[in-house]
Amino acid sequence: MKYRTVRGALALLLLLGQASCTEPDEDAPRNPVVGFVVPNKQLNFSQEMALGFIAGVDQVGRVGHQVDGPNIVDGPRQVALFRDMLKRAPAGVSVFTLSPDLFAEPMAEAIADGVPVIAVDSQALPSAGVDLFIGNDNYELGRLLARTVLERVPTNAGGKVVVGTASPGVPVLDHRAMGIRDEIRENRPGLTVFGPFDTKQEVEANRDAWSTLVRVNPTAVAFIGTGDADGWNLADIRRKTEGSWIAGAFDIDSKSLAAVKAGDLLLVSPENYLKGAVAGRLQAEHARTGKIMPRGWIYVPGIAVDEANVDDVVARQSTVATRAGAFAADLKRIMEDPAHLRPMTEAR
Repeated sequence: MKYRTVRGALALLLLLGQASCTEPDEDAPRNPVVGFVVPNKQLNFSQEMALGFIAGVDQVGRVGHQVDGPNIVDGPRQVALFRDMLKRAPAGVSVFTLSPDLFAEPMAEAIADGVPVIAVDSQALPSAGVDLFIGNDNYELGRLLARTVLERVPTNAGGKVVVGTASPGVPVLDHRAMGIRDEIRENRPGLTVFGPFDTKQEVEANRDAWSTLVRVNPTAVAFIGTGDADGWNLADIRRKTEGSWIAGAFDIDSKSLAAVKAGDLLLVSPENYLKGAVAGRLQAEHARTGKIMPRGWIYVPGIAVDEANVDDVVARQSTVATRAGAFAADLKRIMEDPAHLRPMTEAR
């Protein structure tokens, strides 16, 4: 498939430590450079945000871009890369981190030095002083995934729904888990929610955790995870064990989309590309023209993905150009519609 090639090319760029930074002619005025630091440059959610960030910057033009992140989720290493990025991209840095506590002081220092900082996907701590956050309503995304799963469960059914989260304590994932739990408890009293259990971030450990949960809960009607590895691992376990239970998770990795098409998985896409595109566009506009960035929470909606629309999503994801075309109207609406700018205190 073409879009696997796109992902491979992006992964190579990220492994080199930068994503197509624009370098001006030595005799020409130097273009401003903005940066994006992600928590893991190998997983789909980070790669989608990076692609979107680059596209958003390129829409403005005459602004360079840098993208970097650790090879695995490693908070201290990501902080070190952030400090380095401040030198390489002094016109502004966006940050998506799963360790907001480690970033509070470095972000505050950067802002004090006059560097615009945007938090993406995971909200910064108040002490960081970041006044712009771009992200989903993760509690509502959790409820959306639960509704999508419950559509496949008979209304009079009883039994267990097992919930897992790859990084307990990370607010984004905790809010998703709370949304899943509340939607099921409020609308299907015959079902009992267990968890969220720690299903681990590392891919193999995640698979082992889900294998254990499936084995010790043989009568469960559904297993739902809050991340991306949860999805493809649950789908693989369901297929190999010939399970009749329903699997649900987040993000749109190619393996997960294939599992949806095969009937082994239901997904919610947080639309990570779109979050990156909004951040890149705003930072590039500010760097190039001095346009004032908004303050508060820019809300980005997600979508459910099932057999009915998975082919459309696969087509959308096939190339960089198809992504840009498919998201153009959404990007315009989010940038212009005041309904998408909300108080920071409402973010979750």
